[in-house]
Amino acid sequence: MAAFQPELWVEPAGAAVAFYRAAFGAEVLHLVGEGDDVVAQLAVEGAAFWVSAASPELRRFSPNAVGGTTGRVLLAVCDPDALFTRAVAAGAVVVAPMADEYGWRLGRVVDPFGHEWEIGRAPTEWPSP
Repeated sequence: MAAFQPELWVEPAGAAVAFYRAAFGAEVLHLVGEGDDVVAQLAVEGAAFWVSAASPELRRFSPNAVGGTTGRVLLAVCDPDALFTRAVAAGAVVVAPMADEYGWRLGRVVDPFGHEWEIGRAPTEWPSP
């Protein structure tokens, strides 16, 4: 089975790991390095993603370094309202409040590192077979 695990380039990386743990209840699956010079694999309800330090030398730019982002991460969870509230309490900024859209329950936030997250729940089992 294939898996898609995005890697987010952030500054500072150590603070991002701490934020994702607090905001999303992320579990650290793998961590290399220390402080802000880390590469970490995290998971939220089994959905894995990576966090590592941005590096202009390697052409890996954080959203804050370029004044925006080129995408959004959809985080599909069992209880999006609770996770949304938790993320905002941890310091995420609301872009769109939780609402019912296109059959989904969705809300959008931007984390302190400039990444936009869409937190939601599909109307039925998702992805469909």
